[in-house]
Amino acid sequence: MKKILWLLGLMGGIILGQEKELFNGSNLDGWINYGTEKWYVEDGLLVSESGPDAAYGYLATEEFYKDFELSLEFLQEADGNSGVFVRSTIEGTKVTGWQVEVAPAGKHTGGVYESYGRGWLIKPEPEKEKVLREGEWNTLKIRMVGDQLTSWLNGVEMVSLQDEKIGQGEGRIALQIHDGGGIRVKWRNIKISVPE
Repeated sequence: MKKILWLLGLMGGIILGQEKELFNGSNLDGWINYGTEKWYVEDGLLVSESGPDAAYGYLATEEFYKDFELSLEFLQEADGNSGVFVRSTIEGTKVTGWQVEVAPAGKHTGGVYESYGRGWLIKPEPEKEKVLREGEWNTLKIRMVGDQLTSWLNGVEMVSLQDEKIGQGEGRIALQIHDGGGIRVKWRNIKISVPE
């Protein structure tokens, strides 16, 4: 019954689940680092940047999350090519799941990419590429309910996708740093609401 109320609340724009902070602003408790890229806390912010191998890197929640609403803020410095994976599993630096893109202007922030699968599932409409604020803090929201994934950037709905395979997915939430080197992204206010 509580889950039904939570889902009805989401449809009405009201979060009825318990909201919690995934990042405490002090350390990486509750997270697992995959790969050699750098993840650290500086001035209360979570910082991700390319390491010496210039490879893919992930910082993933210890817990699995199925249905949820996630909100976070990011500030891209340097290249800024990153992403937020949902319902994903990770072995080494190979991640299987779905990425909500965080990338430089014109590179489809808010779109959904299936890693080691079908590739791009949906990209934002071209006019929405301008929603990203370069050099400023941006707010990303991701809602996962059953087989429905919806993303918002700075309050603008970017994509909404219904997909049977996503509905079957289970796994962690993970922040990504892309390979290639020269990337630095800051994160803050990472919050999640889940059904009780």
